[in-house]
Amino acid sequence: MSSTVVNKPRLTTSAMIASIAGEGQRTRPAPFGKALVQLAQLRPEIVGMSADLAKYTDMHLFAQAYPERFFQMGMAEQLLMGAAGGIAKEGFIPFATTYAVFASRRAYDFIHQVIAEENLNVKIACALPGLTTGYGPSHQATEDLAIFRGMPNLTIIDPCDAVDIEQAVPAIAAHNGPVYMRLLRGQVPVVLDEYKYKFELGKAKLLRDGVDALIISSGILTMRALEVAAALRSDSVDVAVLHVPTIKPLDEETIVREASRNGRLVIVAENHSIVGGLGEAVAGVLLRSGVTPPFRQIALPDAFLDAGALPTLHDKYGISTAAIAKSVKGWL
Repeated sequence: MSSTVVNKPRLTTSAMIASIAGEGQRTRPAPFGKALVQLAQLRPEIVGMSADLAKYTDMHLFAQAYPERFFQMGMAEQLLMGAAGGIAKEGFIPFATTYAVFASRRAYDFIHQVIAEENLNVKIACALPGLTTGYGPSHQATEDLAIFRGMPNLTIIDPCDAVDIEQAVPAIAAHNGPVYMRLLRGQVPVVLDEYKYKFELGKAKLLRDGVDALIISSGILTMRALEVAAALRSDSVDVAVLHVPTIKPLDEETIVREASRNGRLVIVAENHSIVGGLGEAVAGVLLRSGVTPPFRQIALPDAFLDAGALPTLHDKYGISTAAIAKSVKGWL
């Protein structure tokens, strides 16, 4: 009796270099860092700040280009936010970077009291949003949108890809007031250039139309929604995708208009807990407007998630392309 052992490639992950790009997918390196360096040439009031994570938020590019305008605050996120507020009071525009878990959980009160209450011009860009790392609950910011949505004065951005980030950086710098932006770093997918996309603060964008279902999405789930729409074409399922890069203020007019079209299942897809994110924000808008289409959510569970390789985790928690396509077909 003999047996054959098939050795499958081992899936790996890293909190520092985890990428959500698929095999063979087009990417651009460090879109945030490069866009900030380019913008800073025109805006001398822009400064960069980090809490010992410049390399892992692509802020190191700014530090190399403008060392006299970069402040390394060490492993002290509360100090980072407090100092950013003070620098903003002096007329500068600080871009403060760290991981999303540290800004939302560890430095919340400093952002609330020092930055948001005084409506200071601080831009907070945070890496590893949602399930974009395999390091487990200590690094997975699955509830950051729920935490920040209730903070007055704070604008919240959840970009889809490198194109979104590159266009969002000058837009949030031009906006007067505090901004929290979920940040994709490293090799970031390039998706939206195929749709003649232009980022506008506070505006949702219909990337493709469809008669069977409407997916309202943000962040990397917009990329997945577009992949799902392409995959379901062969099954004669026609899916529209509405990208919502600004979580707050929400583009209620566009959401209500698209969700009001008869006969379509409305699905909200987000890389965030099912509690307190885009899904519940959209549901509230629709109910307050008297619009009640068939409604479903694709989101992460209200749980502490496992550690592991990202492809495995995305399949397990229902946010991979295959998992989303299966859910949409089942609902239809």
